Amino acid sequence: MDEQSLGRHLQSARVAAGLTQQELCHKAEISYSTLAKIERGAIKSPSVFTIQRLSEVLGVSLNDILGIKGGPAGPAKKGQSRTGVTFVYFDINGCLVRFFHRAFAQIARDTHAPADAIESTFWHYNDAVCRGELTMGEFNSLLAEQLGVPSIDWKKYYFDSIDPIQEMHQVITWASEHYRVGLLSNIMPGFIDEMIAAQLLPDLKYDAVIDSSKVGAIKPERHIYEIAQNEANVPSEEILLIDDSRTNLMAAEKLGWHVMWFDDFRPEESADHVKTALELA
Repeated sequence: MDEQSLGRHLQSARVAAGLTQQELCHKAEISYSTLAKIERGAIKSPSVFTIQRLSEVLGVSLNDILGIKGGPAGPAKKGQSRTGVTFVYFDINGCLVRFFHRAFAQIARDTHAPADAIESTFWHYNDAVCRGELTMGEFNSLLAEQLGVPSIDWKKYYFDSIDPIQEMHQVITWASEHYRVGLLSNIMPGFIDEMIAAQLLPDLKYDAVIDSSKVGAIKPERHIYEIAQNEANVPSEEILLIDDSRTNLMAAEKLGWHVMWFDDFRPEESADHVKTALELA
Protein backbone atom coordinates (compact mmCIF):
# COMPACT_ATOMS: atom_id res chain seq x y z
CA MET A 1 0.00 0.00 0.00
CA ASP A 2 1.27 3.48 -0.86
CA GLU A 3 1.60 6.14 1.83
CA GLN A 4 -1.35 8.20 0.56
CA SER A 5 -3.74 5.23 0.73
CA LEU A 6 -2.53 4.31 4.18
CA GLY A 7 -3.11 7.87 5.35
CA ARG A 8 -6.66 7.87 3.98
CA HIS A 9 -7.51 4.53 5.64
CA LEU A 10 -6.09 5.70 8.96
CA GLN A 11 -7.87 9.03 8.81
CA SER A 12 -11.18 7.35 7.95
CA ALA A 13 -10.85 4.96 10.91
CA ARG A 14 -10.03 7.85 13.26
CA VAL A 15 -12.99 9.93 12.11
CA ALA A 16 -15.30 6.90 12.40
CA ALA A 17 -14.07 6.48 15.99
CA GLY A 18 -14.97 10.12 16.71
CA LEU A 19 -11.40 11.09 17.67
CA THR A 20 -9.43 14.22 16.85
CA GLN A 21 -5.79 13.84 15.91
CA GLN A 22 -4.82 15.13 19.33
CA GLU A 23 -7.04 12.59 21.10
CA LEU A 24 -5.70 9.67 19.07
CA CYS A 25 -2.10 10.76 19.71
CA HIS A 26 -2.78 10.86 23.45
CA LYS A 27 -4.39 7.42 23.50
CA ALA A 28 -1.76 5.81 21.28
CA GLU A 29 1.10 7.66 22.98
CA ILE A 30 2.64 8.92 19.75
CA SER A 31 3.57 12.45 18.74
CA TYR A 32 1.10 14.71 16.96
CA SER A 33 3.59 15.40 14.15
CA THR A 34 4.01 11.67 13.48
CA LEU A 35 0.27 11.05 13.16
CA ALA A 36 -0.26 14.16 11.05
CA LYS A 37 2.50 13.11 8.65
CA ILE A 38 1.15 9.55 8.36
CA GLU A 39 -2.33 10.83 7.54
CA ARG A 40 -0.87 13.19 4.94
CA GLY A 41 1.16 10.36 3.43
CA ALA A 42 4.37 12.25 4.21
CA ILE A 43 6.20 9.36 5.92
CA LYS A 44 7.63 6.69 3.64
CA SER A 45 7.13 3.22 5.13
CA PRO A 46 6.02 4.22 8.66
CA SER A 47 6.78 1.73 11.42
CA VAL A 48 4.42 -1.25 11.39
CA PHE A 49 4.53 -1.15 15.19
CA THR A 50 3.15 2.41 15.14
CA ILE A 51 0.39 1.40 12.72
CA GLN A 52 -0.42 -1.64 14.87
CA ARG A 53 -0.70 0.55 17.97
CA LEU A 54 -3.00 2.96 16.16
CA SER A 55 -5.21 0.13 14.93
CA GLU A 56 -5.51 -1.24 18.48
CA VAL A 57 -6.59 2.14 19.85
CA LEU A 58 -9.08 2.60 17.01
CA GLY A 59 -10.50 -0.89 17.49
CA VAL A 60 -9.90 -2.01 13.91
CA SER A 61 -7.63 -4.69 12.49
CA LEU A 62 -4.20 -3.97 11.08
CA ASN A 63 -5.43 -5.33 7.75
CA ASP A 64 -8.26 -2.78 7.76
CA ILE A 65 -5.78 0.07 8.26
CA LEU A 66 -3.49 -1.32 5.56
CA GLY A 67 -6.42 -1.98 3.25
CA ILE A 68 -5.38 -5.58 2.68
CA LYS A 69 -8.93 -6.92 2.79
CA GLY A 70 -10.25 -3.98 0.82
CA GLY A 71 -12.55 -1.30 2.10
CA PRO A 72 -16.22 -1.93 2.70
CA ALA A 73 -18.47 -1.76 -0.32
CA GLY A 74 -19.83 1.69 -0.96
CA PRO A 75 -23.35 2.32 0.28
CA ALA A 76 -26.20 1.95 -2.16
CA LYS A 77 -27.16 5.21 -3.81
CA LYS A 78 -30.65 6.46 -3.10
CA GLY A 79 -30.85 8.68 -6.15
CA GLN A 80 -28.96 10.98 -8.46
CA SER A 81 -29.74 14.50 -9.56
CA ARG A 82 -29.69 15.63 -13.15
CA THR A 83 -26.25 17.10 -12.50
CA GLY A 84 -24.92 13.84 -11.07
CA VAL A 85 -25.20 14.62 -7.33
CA THR A 86 -25.74 11.63 -5.01
CA PHE A 87 -24.53 13.10 -1.69
CA VAL A 88 -25.50 16.47 -0.19
CA TYR A 89 -23.61 18.18 2.65
CA PHE A 90 -25.40 20.92 4.58
CA ASP A 91 -23.69 23.66 6.60
CA ILE A 92 -25.29 24.47 9.98
CA ASN A 93 -24.77 28.09 11.06
CA GLY A 94 -26.46 30.40 8.59
CA CYS A 95 -27.97 27.49 6.70
CA LEU A 96 -29.94 25.21 9.04
CA VAL A 97 -30.05 27.70 11.94
CA ARG A 98 -29.94 31.47 11.79
CA PHE A 99 -26.54 32.94 12.51
CA PHE A 100 -25.82 33.77 16.14
CA HIS A 101 -25.21 37.55 15.88
CA ARG A 102 -27.83 38.20 18.58
CA ALA A 103 -25.55 36.51 21.12
CA PHE A 104 -22.99 39.32 20.80
CA ALA A 105 -25.60 41.98 21.48
CA GLN A 106 -26.89 40.12 24.53
CA ILE A 107 -23.38 39.69 25.96
CA ALA A 108 -22.82 43.44 25.50
CA ARG A 109 -26.00 44.18 27.44
CA ASP A 110 -25.12 41.73 30.23
CA THR A 111 -21.43 42.60 30.63
CA HIS A 112 -21.39 46.25 29.49
CA ALA A 113 -18.36 45.36 27.38
CA PRO A 114 -17.96 47.19 24.05
CA ALA A 115 -19.65 45.32 21.20
CA ASP A 116 -16.55 45.49 18.99
CA ALA A 117 -14.39 44.03 21.76
CA ILE A 118 -16.78 41.09 22.18
CA GLU A 119 -16.77 40.17 18.50
CA SER A 120 -13.03 40.72 18.15
CA THR A 121 -12.28 38.45 21.12
CA PHE A 122 -14.75 35.82 19.98
CA TRP A 123 -13.34 35.52 16.47
CA HIS A 124 -9.77 35.52 17.81
CA TYR A 125 -10.40 32.21 19.58
CA ASN A 126 -13.25 30.75 17.52
CA ASP A 127 -11.12 28.81 15.04
CA ALA A 128 -9.15 27.14 17.83
CA VAL A 129 -12.20 25.90 19.71
CA CYS A 130 -13.88 24.78 16.48
CA ARG A 131 -10.77 22.74 15.66
CA GLY A 132 -10.94 21.13 19.09
CA GLU A 133 -7.69 22.78 20.15
CA LEU A 134 -9.50 24.54 23.02
CA THR A 135 -12.17 23.06 25.26
CA MET A 136 -15.36 24.99 25.88
CA GLY A 137 -14.16 25.67 29.43
CA GLU A 138 -10.91 27.14 28.13
CA PHE A 139 -12.75 29.20 25.54
CA ASN A 140 -15.16 30.59 28.14
CA SER A 141 -12.29 31.47 30.48
CA LEU A 142 -10.40 33.32 27.75
CA LEU A 143 -13.53 35.16 26.66
CA ALA A 144 -14.35 36.19 30.23
CA GLU A 145 -10.77 37.28 30.92
CA GLN A 146 -10.59 39.47 27.82
CA LEU A 147 -13.97 41.06 28.58
CA GLY A 148 -13.10 41.65 32.23
CA VAL A 149 -15.97 39.61 33.69
CA PRO A 150 -15.85 36.76 36.25
CA SER A 151 -17.31 34.11 33.94
CA ILE A 152 -19.29 33.59 30.78
CA ASP A 153 -21.13 30.66 29.20
CA TRP A 154 -20.92 31.03 25.44
CA LYS A 155 -22.99 27.90 24.76
CA LYS A 156 -25.97 29.36 26.65
CA TYR A 157 -25.78 32.61 24.70
CA TYR A 158 -25.45 30.65 21.46
CA PHE A 159 -28.46 28.41 22.08
CA ASP A 160 -30.56 31.37 23.22
CA SER A 161 -29.78 33.27 20.01
CA ILE A 162 -30.31 30.71 17.25
CA ASP A 163 -33.54 29.66 15.57
CA PRO A 164 -34.15 26.85 13.07
CA ILE A 165 -34.47 27.90 9.44
CA GLN A 166 -37.61 25.88 8.86
CA GLU A 167 -37.45 26.11 5.06
CA MET A 168 -34.09 24.35 5.07
CA HIS A 169 -35.19 21.82 7.67
CA GLN A 170 -37.88 20.82 5.20
CA VAL A 171 -35.32 20.64 2.39
CA ILE A 172 -32.85 18.44 4.26
CA THR A 173 -35.65 16.15 5.43
CA TRP A 174 -36.89 15.86 1.85
CA ALA A 175 -33.33 15.37 0.55
CA SER A 176 -32.68 12.56 3.04
CA GLU A 177 -35.48 10.58 1.42
CA HIS A 178 -33.92 10.78 -2.04
CA TYR A 179 -30.18 11.31 -1.46
CA ARG A 180 -27.51 10.50 1.06
CA VAL A 181 -27.05 13.57 3.26
CA GLY A 182 -24.60 14.84 5.83
CA LEU A 183 -23.62 17.80 7.99
CA LEU A 184 -20.35 19.65 7.38
CA SER A 185 -19.82 22.39 9.94
CA ASN A 186 -17.34 24.58 11.75
CA ILE A 187 -18.82 23.96 15.18
CA MET A 188 -17.82 23.91 18.84
CA PRO A 189 -17.48 20.65 20.81
CA GLY A 190 -20.74 18.88 21.65
CA PHE A 191 -23.00 21.40 19.94
CA ILE A 192 -24.39 19.18 17.17
CA ASP A 193 -25.78 16.49 19.47
CA GLU A 194 -27.36 19.11 21.75
CA MET A 195 -28.84 20.96 18.79
CA ILE A 196 -30.49 17.78 17.55
CA ALA A 197 -31.80 17.03 21.05
CA ALA A 198 -33.20 20.58 21.27
CA GLN A 199 -34.86 20.16 17.83
CA LEU A 200 -32.75 22.96 16.41
CA LEU A 201 -31.50 20.47 13.82
CA PRO A 202 -33.58 17.72 12.21
CA ASP A 203 -33.16 14.34 13.93
CA LEU A 204 -32.30 12.35 10.81
CA LYS A 205 -30.17 9.33 10.05
CA TYR A 206 -27.25 11.31 8.65
CA ASP A 207 -24.90 9.40 6.38
CA ALA A 208 -21.97 11.51 7.60
CA VAL A 209 -21.45 14.19 10.23
CA ILE A 210 -18.22 16.14 9.79
CA ASP A 211 -17.83 18.03 13.07
CA SER A 212 -14.79 20.33 12.87
CA SER A 213 -14.10 19.99 16.59
CA LYS A 214 -13.80 16.20 16.17
CA VAL A 215 -11.80 16.03 12.94
CA GLY A 216 -9.38 18.81 13.92
CA ALA A 217 -9.88 20.95 10.81
CA ILE A 218 -12.20 23.77 9.74
CA LYS A 219 -13.60 25.09 6.49
CA PRO A 220 -12.13 26.38 4.19
CA GLU A 221 -9.08 24.21 4.94
CA ARG A 222 -8.62 21.52 2.28
CA HIS A 223 -8.19 18.80 4.89
CA ILE A 224 -11.79 18.94 6.16
CA TYR A 225 -13.17 18.54 2.64
CA GLU A 226 -10.92 15.55 2.05
CA ILE A 227 -12.25 13.97 5.24
CA ALA A 228 -15.81 14.73 4.17
CA GLN A 229 -15.30 13.20 0.73
CA ASN A 230 -13.74 10.12 2.27
CA GLU A 231 -16.76 9.74 4.57
CA ALA A 232 -19.20 10.25 1.69
CA ASN A 233 -17.31 7.53 -0.23
CA VAL A 234 -18.31 8.91 -3.62
CA PRO A 235 -16.39 10.77 -6.35
CA SER A 236 -16.01 14.52 -5.87
CA GLU A 237 -18.33 15.28 -8.78
CA GLU A 238 -21.20 13.53 -6.94
CA ILE A 239 -21.06 15.80 -3.86
CA LEU A 240 -23.04 19.01 -3.36
CA LEU A 241 -22.21 21.46 -0.54
CA ILE A 242 -24.82 23.98 0.57
CA ASP A 243 -23.21 26.76 2.63
CA ASP A 244 -23.71 30.44 3.39
CA SER A 245 -19.99 31.28 3.00
CA ARG A 246 -18.66 31.88 -0.50
CA THR A 247 -15.12 31.23 0.75
CA ASN A 248 -16.12 27.77 1.97
CA LEU A 249 -17.90 27.06 -1.30
CA MET A 250 -14.93 28.10 -3.42
CA ALA A 251 -12.67 25.72 -1.48
CA ALA A 252 -15.08 22.84 -2.12
CA GLU A 253 -15.41 23.77 -5.78
CA LYS A 254 -11.63 23.49 -6.20
CA LEU A 255 -11.94 19.81 -5.27
CA GLY A 256 -14.56 19.25 -7.93
CA TRP A 257 -17.66 19.43 -5.71
CA HIS A 258 -20.94 21.02 -6.76
CA VAL A 259 -21.71 24.04 -4.58
CA MET A 260 -24.71 26.23 -3.79
CA TRP A 261 -24.80 29.45 -1.79
CA PHE A 262 -27.59 29.74 0.78
CA ASP A 263 -28.95 33.22 1.52
CA ASP A 264 -30.55 33.20 4.98
CA PHE A 265 -32.09 36.63 4.27
CA ARG A 266 -34.17 34.91 1.56
CA PRO A 267 -34.60 31.42 3.01
CA GLU A 268 -37.72 30.44 1.08
CA GLU A 269 -36.23 31.50 -2.24
CA SER A 270 -32.92 29.78 -1.48
CA ALA A 271 -34.63 26.58 -0.31
CA ASP A 272 -36.67 26.42 -3.52
CA HIS A 273 -33.45 26.92 -5.50
CA VAL A 274 -31.86 23.95 -3.72
CA LYS A 275 -34.83 21.67 -4.39
CA THR A 276 -34.80 22.66 -8.05
CA ALA A 277 -31.10 21.84 -8.27
CA LEU A 278 -31.77 18.43 -6.70
CA GLU A 279 -34.38 17.31 -9.18
CA LEU A 280 -33.89 13.60 -9.73
CA ALA A 281 -32.49 12.41 -13.02
